[in-house]
Amino acid sequence: MTPPRTLPTSIALGGAVSIGAMTAVQARVNGVLGVRLEDGILAGLTSFVVGLAALVVVVAALPSGRAGVRRLLSGIRERTVPFWMLLGGTCGALTVTTQGLVAGVLGVSLFTVGVVAGQTLHGLLLDRIGVGPSGVVAVTPGRVIGGALALAAVGISLGDGVLVRAPLWLLLLPFAAGAGIAWQAAANGRLARRVASPLTATLTSFVAGTVVLLAAAAVSVASTGMPPAAPTEWWLYLGGLLGFAYILLGAWLVAHTGVLLLGLGSVLGQLATSVVIDVLWPVERGPAAWQLIAMTAVAVASVVVALPHRR
Repeated sequence: MTPPRTLPTSIALGGAVSIGAMTAVQARVNGVLGVRLEDGILAGLTSFVVGLAALVVVVAALPSGRAGVRRLLSGIRERTVPFWMLLGGTCGALTVTTQGLVAGVLGVSLFTVGVVAGQTLHGLLLDRIGVGPSGVVAVTPGRVIGGALALAAVGISLGDGVLVRAPLWLLLLPFAAGAGIAWQAAANGRLARRVASPLTATLTSFVAGTVVLLAAAAVSVASTGMPPAAPTEWWLYLGGLLGFAYILLGAWLVAHTGVLLLGLGSVLGQLATSVVIDVLWPVERGPAAWQLIAMTAVAVASVVVALPHRR
């Protein structure tokens, strides 16, 4: 297969930043929904079901979407599509569940910096072993320094008594979600290349995530009972549409950026948008203003030093 034409770095990074911005907005939407439903798993399931419904309509309406599904089914039957490529959505399920549990309580910024650590470490690993669609990506000094700066942003987020105000397990969940996001981008990107359709890869991701969340929600409801009545605010149900948009964009973009650069660019978008959200709509146990500013500055530096310098 002919390799994709490489996008200019500025355009590729802009796409990655927009993914991060959408992720930050989705985190607050799903976080508030999780608080209203008193169940982060049900909030995640709601987000996935909305996104899956939108995807089914779009795929059914587009000839390219239907052709991609046929290639996917053919690849599964002929075993040219490995099973692991179908599992990106399981990591997406972890992400939206973590949003529902954490972002509505600790704020989007603190959620994001936990994701930063997971994305950075896992992105370096996945690029080095060649899991992403662009194959093995060299771990250059700039990429290592960028990753170290991203981790420094995490350290800043834990200052000012955050560990006292929040349990440790609540802070570890975003780290796991960040590792999952890096894997999801790699798996979806490889699947998009294999079936020649980012839209089909996105649909597969939502199907896998919905199946996992249905099982998790059944266990949650059986153990804690049904949640309160569903909230009536329409914007609380937009998380799935945002997920549809940024997963589709990421599945196409990761072949041009590599897993780590996509993660670092999205981190920049997440943190910048998170600061705006948390300043305008603060939560009780979120980080202080100085932490928000410092985290954003360090994240910007991490992206700049990790950028590939092409001739």
